[in-house]
Amino acid sequence: MENRTIKCPNCGTFNKNRDYCKVCNTLISHKKKRELKEAKVKQAQIDEVIHELENPNLAERLKKHPNIFYKIIGWVLYSAITIVSLIGAGLAWFIAMVAAG
Repeated sequence: MENRTIKCPNCGTFNKNRDYCKVCNTLISHKKKRELKEAKVKQAQIDEVIHELENPNLAERLKKHPNIFYKIIGWVLYSAITIVSLIGAGLAWFIAMVAAG
């Protein structure tokens, strides 16, 4: 096992082979800090995906509406957004090809 001595940034106590300070119980292990930060980032990404699934955009909500009139409006809106996106992507591709020579 590796011997490591870490000085606590909070109280200045030197700790040997510990993740938390023996005096003030402050987290001093860089590995533990990294693991906690990764877990926090993963949880934030999971929360974002759950939010997107639970709160669809207007076009998606209208496409699933029980009234046929609103369904038609939803599909038209969805199609218009898709066509505008395709035109924008094609224009961006064309400009990139012209710039590349």
